[in-house]
Amino acid sequence: MHYQHDHLENDPHYKGLIVNEGVSDVPTINPYRKPKRKRKHLSVEEYVQGILNQELSVLSQAVTLVESALPEHQKIAQQVIEKCLPYSGNSMRIGITGVPGAGKSTFIEALGMYLIHEGRKLAVLAIDPSSERTKGSILGDKTRMEELSVAKNAFIRPSPSAGSLGGVARKTRESIILCEAAGFDTIFVETVGVGQSETAVHSMVDFFLLIQLAGTGDELQGIKRGIMEMADGIAVNKCDGNNIEKSKLARRQFKNALHLFPLGKSGWSPDVVTCSAIEKNGISDVWEMITRFESFVKENGYFELHRNQQSKYWMYESINESLKADFYHNEDIIQLLRQLEDQVLHKEISSFMAAKKAVDTFRLL
Repeated sequence: MHYQHDHLENDPHYKGLIVNEGVSDVPTINPYRKPKRKRKHLSVEEYVQGILNQELSVLSQAVTLVESALPEHQKIAQQVIEKCLPYSGNSMRIGITGVPGAGKSTFIEALGMYLIHEGRKLAVLAIDPSSERTKGSILGDKTRMEELSVAKNAFIRPSPSAGSLGGVARKTRESIILCEAAGFDTIFVETVGVGQSETAVHSMVDFFLLIQLAGTGDELQGIKRGIMEMADGIAVNKCDGNNIEKSKLARRQFKNALHLFPLGKSGWSPDVVTCSAIEKNGISDVWEMITRFESFVKENGYFELHRNQQSKYWMYESINESLKADFYHNEDIIQLLRQLEDQVLHKEISSFMAAKKAVDTFRLL
C-alpha cells in the first residue's frame, strides 16, 4: 500500500497525524546565471600588438605573466619582453621612497595628476609589502590613489614583494619595458619603505626621490647614509598648516647634510624642496627639479651611461637569480641540504664547510 507522498504518518491508522507536502529544494546555483567566459589565451604576437596598441587590459595580462612563477608563463613573458625591447627606453623612470607615514601614495597621486594634466602618460609600479608569515599582500595602492587609479592616461600596478626583493625588482624592471612599449613616458617605482629595496630600485630608475617629513624630532635621525647618498632629490612633504616653518627648517637641515656627501658620478648636486601633497602645493617645484636633473644628465652624457650600467647590472643579477633557482630546486641538492643541516645542528661539521660541500656537489652534477 502506498500512502500519500510515501509518508507512513499519513496512514489512516494514525489519528491526528498528517505530513504536508514539502517545498522542493532551491538550486544552489542560479539557473539564470550566464556561464563565465574563459579568458582567451593570447599568443606572443597578440600580446605584443596589444601592448603597442596601448590596450591596458593586454598590458595587465602581460605584467601578470611576468610576475608568474610558472615556467610556461615565464617562457611567453620573456618572448614578449624581447619583442617589446626595441620600443622601450623612451620614458623618465623615477624611484620614490620614504619613511612609513611620509605620504608616498598621496604624493604620487598629487604629482601623477599634475603630470597627466600636463599631457604625460604615467605608469605607477608599486612594490607592496607582503606578510612574512602568509606571503599575502593587501595591494592597497589603488584604493589610496582614488583619483589617479581612474585617470585615462594612468596605469597603476602594485606587485607583492613576497619576501624576495631581488625577484620582484627583476620583474618590476621587466614591467617597465612593457609599460614603455605601451606608450607611457613617465614611470614611477614606489618602494616598500626605507630599507634594502631602495638599492634594487635605484638600479632601475633615472631619478631617485626621497620623501621626508618635518616635525618628527631630529630630522636626520634614522636616515641611513646610503639612502641619502642615493637620493637625487628630497621632497619634504606635509608642508602645510602648523608644519610650514618646521618643513622649511627641515629643508635647510637636509641641504646642509647633503653638502657633506661627495658629488655622485652624475655631477648633479641633489636639491631639497618642500611640498604638500594634500593641498597640492609645491608639486610643480618637485617636477621642475626632476626636469632640471634630466636636462643636466642628458647634456653631460651620464643619462645614457647610467642606463647602460643598469643593463649590465641586471644581466649579472639575472645570472645570479637563475643559478640560485637551479641550486635550490635540484632534487639531489635538496636531499643533501637536509643531511648537512642535521650535521651542522649536531656540530659534526661547520656551517662554512657544509656550504662548501653543497656547492662542490652541485658543480659535479
